Amino acid sequence: MTSKLNKTTYLIIIAFLMFSSCRKEEMELIQAPDEDTVEANSNIASLLQRTALNDGSEDNIIDSANCLNVKLPTTVTANNEELIINSSSDYYSIEYIFDETDDDVDVLDIQFPITIIQADFTEIVINSITALHNYASNCNGENEIDDDIECIDFQYPFSASVFDINTELFSTETFTNDNQLYTFITTINDSNIVTLNFPITLIHSDQSQVIVNTLNELESSIENAQNNCNEDDDYDYNDDDCNTCTPSQIEAILINCPNWHVDKLKRNDTNYDSAYEGYDFNFFNDGTLSVFWSSITVYGTWIISGTGNNITVIIDIPSLPLCNNNWRLQEAGENNDESRINFVVGDNDRLRYRNNCN
Repeated sequence: MTSKLNKTTYLIIIAFLMFSSCRKEEMELIQAPDEDTVEANSNIASLLQRTALNDGSEDNIIDSANCLNVKLPTTVTANNEELIINSSSDYYSIEYIFDETDDDVDVLDIQFPITIIQADFTEIVINSITALHNYASNCNGENEIDDDIECIDFQYPFSASVFDINTELFSTETFTNDNQLYTFITTINDSNIVTLNFPITLIHSDQSQVIVNTLNELESSIENAQNNCNEDDDYDYNDDDCNTCTPSQIEAILINCPNWHVDKLKRNDTNYDSAYEGYDFNFFNDGTLSVFWSSITVYGTWIISGTGNNITVIIDIPSLPLCNNNWRLQEAGENNDESRINFVVGDNDRLRYRNNCN
């Protein structure tokens, strides 16, 4: 019977009649369209696998390699300060140290041995920086096209039904992460009839979601989304800090935290870090701001617009001209109960506010 089955034209629906012996009593085969099955080496199998590939760009501040991750936890030394990196949120601690000074050379030392996780989730123990560089050299360079699809993700869990025409065995595979899905796709062979169990939810890079109900919808959704975002496969850790920032978030931080201090200030390549030492900056929701120092109070205005990495804050304080500019928000973050908001204009101007407000 099984030799007559064409696995591209059959969908398997199996009903088990369970008795005390737990013996399989009945199996029914129902003809279905070709597009209902996932075949080995098919376009949809490739898209599923590329979407599930391990994205190695998240920790580029550590390894400068887009096709591998350093397995956490790991210990590094950033500009002579030792850090234990327990989760991806701790990458910001490295950046926080590197951002302290603009005119120094940032140095990161990794405590070996480490374990790296490659694009196919293979884990390898590395004992030296030379060995790490050798593996990293096999990755595509900054912003070069690579195989992984980063602009869309799966919402887990979801499952697939599998029928093996050689053994006549039916199974259900449930996926809870990319590793499981990737591994499953690599195991599909000509004796397998594989169907995905819909609906499946996809998550775009902007966090919007789409629900697909057929294999054709899934294939189209991945193909249409695969190039719709900046995959951030570069090594500039400062260029992506506000992918999801909104003006309302920045407004809330500035308004709700009193007494901001100018921590860094550079205009036309000249440092003025101490120019406003001891000045308290307060932002108000009516678009005004005040600055207080030595029993003196002056006033100005601020306007915020844009979104993501293109948020602009226009600051105008007539009495304090060094603060005035159409500043672009570079990052807003917190480390060790200290908040910072960093603004830049080109490569020559920088303004950073610091606050102990949590």
